[in-house]
Amino acid sequence: MASTAATRDDRIELRATKEEKRLLVAAAAQERLDVTSYIMRLALPAAREVVDRAERIVLSERDTERVLRLLENPPTPAPALLDAARRRRSRK
Repeated sequence: MASTAATRDDRIELRATKEEKRLLVAAAAQERLDVTSYIMRLALPAAREVVDRAERIVLSERDTERVLRLLENPPTPAPALLDAARRRRSRK
């Protein structure tokens, strides 16, 4: 963790009440960390989880099988899709 902290050069400003700051300082001291390391240790895993959830699609087994079948045997394009592709190609 020390090598990561040594390379941190971007800043994030955080506004807090006196009580919130006192609480963060006390909690960081209990963990023998500075306040930045304490906040980063708690915030980064939560941020990774939020981003991971937003970027990943979880399918049921049934839906997974359907997607795989469609990838192996794609349906014939609908006439409207073919027309849209032709119009798009003619604009270039």
